[in-house]
Amino acid sequence: MISPQLARALGVAGLRWRPTSGDMFVIDQSGFEGDVFTLSDMTIEAHEFATGTVLGFNGTTEWALDSVALDDALWLPAEHQLRALLGSTFRVLRRIAAGAAGDGSDDSFGLGDDGGDEYEVEIVLAGQTRVFAAIDPADAYAGALLVLIGASSDSVEPSL
Repeated sequence: MISPQLARALGVAGLRWRPTSGDMFVIDQSGFEGDVFTLSDMTIEAHEFATGTVLGFNGTTEWALDSVALDDALWLPAEHQLRALLGSTFRVLRRIAAGAAGDGSDDSFGLGDDGGDEYEVEIVLAGQTRVFAAIDPADAYAGALLVLIGASSDSVEPSL
């Protein structure tokens, strides 16, 4: 799962969310730090109104939240969703043994010196191969998607 900071950067870059069951999100307001929610047909549903989309919380007896506007929710796209959004630009995801990543990477997302394996996502953009490295595969996909969105004049919308 990508960090809220990386998800926010994707949103600012132009990634639009059409909520579907199984999507993870956080409420982008104080008091909800660290709480991750999952859309489900049983507990949290997206309701479309003329005024916009509202995420309705069904049966939430433990806290007083009936619904939240989509604008107050921050989508945390899953690895498979990020990969799908890369479309035909995506070439490969590689797991790199600890200490071997970083050679030729365009950018690093979430890399640290924890001694664990790292991941590289390779895309082809405008005929050039680009590589993005991160500790988590989803972060590497997100880094590549940030560059892809930046290279596009249109907002990228999920077509899942």
